[in-house]
Amino acid sequence: MNIFVAKLNFDTVESDLREAFEAYGPTDSVKIIMDKFTGRSKGFGFVEMPDDDAAQNAIDGLNDTELDGRTIVVKKAEPRERRDNNRGGGGYNSRY
Repeated sequence: MNIFVAKLNFDTVESDLREAFEAYGPTDSVKIIMDKFTGRSKGFGFVEMPDDDAAQNAIDGLNDTELDGRTIVVKKAEPRERRDNNRGGGGYNSRY
């Protein structure tokens, strides 16, 4: 299961997040999303756990708890919406 984790402390590192989730079961991957320009955390990330029951237990156990001084939000990640590259931004009717 892919799990979304929000409201992370900007100083939280992936090993801290992994440790919190591994208390509930095996963890395949942990990724904190970083700003590509500043290199600083964006305050959210994703955790993948192979066992759905363990993943649900982690969601139930960690949601609205404190990690590194911040109350985090933990929930099942929703699939990314397909982005339409033709949306907006200068079609033939655009004025310059």
